[in-house]
Amino acid sequence: MTQELAPEPAEVTPPGARHASGTVLRPRPELRIAGAQAAVDLAAAERAAAGFLAALGVDVDRPGLRETPARMARAYAELLDAQPLQLTTFPNDEGYSELVLARAIPFRTVCEHHLLPFSGVAHVGYLPGDRILGLSKLARLVEHFAARPQTQERLTKQVADCLAARLQPRGTGVLLEAEHSCMTVRGVRALGSTTVTSAFTGTLSTDAPARAEFFASAGLPR
Repeated sequence: MTQELAPEPAEVTPPGARHASGTVLRPRPELRIAGAQAAVDLAAAERAAAGFLAALGVDVDRPGLRETPARMARAYAELLDAQPLQLTTFPNDEGYSELVLARAIPFRTVCEHHLLPFSGVAHVGYLPGDRILGLSKLARLVEHFAARPQTQERLTKQVADCLAARLQPRGTGVLLEAEHSCMTVRGVRALGSTTVTSAFTGTLSTDAPARAEFFASAGLPR
């Protein structure tokens, strides 16, 4: 599945609007992100799940397992359902310039290597420019990119880069902490282990004190 940007709606900043500093704000349209994916065929997914389980020697005709293929199909359809997203922005009339951080946003997705779940929390922040973002949209942005087979590294960078490209803040920071079931229930079975990834753009990438503030606000040592 790939990400597509839908046609942008009408501009939300009136022409000639001014920032608190007196500078004229450029009109900035809202962003709509559409999850481009093929139509879901639950019946075909259920048949495939039944065949998969049977190939592994699981008796899907046993009473307790008869509905399992259908449940599997519905569960993965839900996990991979990337809903369209609109990022609502507002003029930064007060000229707020400090870090905005949404901490411990819960997320879940599936590892593209084993199709096993991994889940955790995301810390997403930015240094505002001309516009600010509705806070709930930071969580929606994480949710949107998580709804597909993923790697943690890619998910981290997608959120940071999308926020940077569309909001155009002075900097963005994204940090993910997650537990991967492909590590905890198979292979090394490293129960309790977590993986941490981070991505920074703009000032948060180049300014060490600003990046340290991000880590401190997220409750993490650096």
